[in-house]
Amino acid sequence: MSIVDSALHSKWQELKVLIESLEQDIQKNIGGNKSAGVRARKGLRLLKTNASEIVKISLEADKAS
Repeated sequence: MSIVDSALHSKWQELKVLIESLEQDIQKNIGGNKSAGVRARKGLRLLKTNASEIVKISLEADKAS
């Protein structure tokens, strides 16, 4: 496994953990917790950033091979 592959795997694992935490905040927000809604929106912005980083790493890996 190359460095790029391990970075891609690491970012993917981080993304999955973020999605799990977002699930909890979304459920709390559905239940009426406004603070959870704020956390969920912040997490969604972070999710977008992390997803774009995964795309960049993947493109680098494809160019390198």
